[in-house]
Amino acid sequence: MKVVLDLSKLREDGQITQAEYDKFSKLSAQTTGSLAINILIAFGVLSVAGGLLVFVPNAYGSMAIGAMLGALGLVILFLTSKAWEVLGSICVLVGTLMVCGGLIAVGDGSVQALLLVAIILAGAGIVAKSGLLVAASVLALASCLGARTGYSMATYSLAIHEPTLTIICFSVLAVVTFLLSKQLKADYERLAIMAARTSVFLVNFGFWIGSLWGDRLGSAANAIKIPATYYSIGWAIALLAVGAWGVKENRRWVVNIAATFGAIHFYTQWFHFFGPNPLAAIGAGLLALAFAIGMWKFNQRYGEPKPA
Repeated sequence: MKVVLDLSKLREDGQITQAEYDKFSKLSAQTTGSLAINILIAFGVLSVAGGLLVFVPNAYGSMAIGAMLGALGLVILFLTSKAWEVLGSICVLVGTLMVCGGLIAVGDGSVQALLLVAIILAGAGIVAKSGLLVAASVLALASCLGARTGYSMATYSLAIHEPTLTIICFSVLAVVTFLLSKQLKADYERLAIMAARTSVFLVNFGFWIGSLWGDRLGSAANAIKIPATYYSIGWAIALLAVGAWGVKENRRWVVNIAATFGAIHFYTQWFHFFGPNPLAAIGAGLLALAFAIGMWKFNQRYGEPKPA
């Protein structure tokens, strides 16, 4: 478990001695120096890989160079000391992304290609203990259901083509990975929690899209129309239930994410109903202040350590 501590403050408060302060400061300096060397070498490796890619500017070249880079990272992770762990993780991360990018290009973004990419990302994430790769694997699974993001002329977009399936599939994945995290060691527990949290984001995005446009299930001829109202009500109930569970279990991230998406849900419906006018903006601003104060009080209360 990694913990961030203010050594100067702890020393001033008498929580640690001067000898402990000197010991921890020395360890921190060693770690910082090792990290700097790792990053510098990683930049050199990535520059070489980027230069090689210029000579082979196609998907297959990207996959080949990515595979070699990933293999180098695995060798560093498993056959060298822990001091080079950051370098190995960077190589595995970049190599895996290059391979996956090549696969998507070769497969023309097909569901089969995206599913294979999700499996590769998950496997590499577990081997390299990379939360970023594990989160990317969950997002790749969402792409199999048609999830997309886009950018055009200072406009960002999010598309969830199957909100109902997204909500069901990633709710199940969130629960499964959360329960799995309780059975795993610390490093892999972190990865399972990362997968669960990414799934929670996708569930909320599914509800968000559904609350605006509803959904159609089945073929065009026999499609079942689910009104947007059902998603709005279901989302509100789900956020309240999850938020209450988070408070009960003292899980601050869950409470904060429930409050964040609760605010998004509220303001989406607020402006959808009242429209963009000055009174609606004033009311929304006052409510935003109330939400912020409430969350600040909650984090202040549950963020402080309990007395022994």
